Amino acid sequence: MSCGNHHDTPCDEVLARVYTYLDGELDQGGCGEVRQHLDECGPCLREYGLEEAVKKLVNKSCGCEQAPTDLRAKVLGRIEEICGEIQTSGGAGKPENV
Repeated sequence: MSCGNHHDTPCDEVLARVYTYLDGELDQGGCGEVRQHLDECGPCLREYGLEEAVKKLVNKSCGCEQAPTDLRAKVLGRIEEICGEIQTSGGAGKPENV
């Protein structure tokens, strides 16, 4: 999506980072870029509002449920396994079976 206007940070790039922004996972520079773009771009701001509403609804509906213990253990084990593969390979390439 693009509104057709020039922005320092393109619309597609901002919208690709909306969830990361909403989760508070962007660094200060990234947050500033997204905020500045949303201040300047009405179409992206509307899209951001929709994404934010969906995220809040999902959190409200599913936020209280915890993953079963065995599922959590499997996921954490797989994350550790992948991290080990990345360290072994020196961080090059994508680990298999991701």
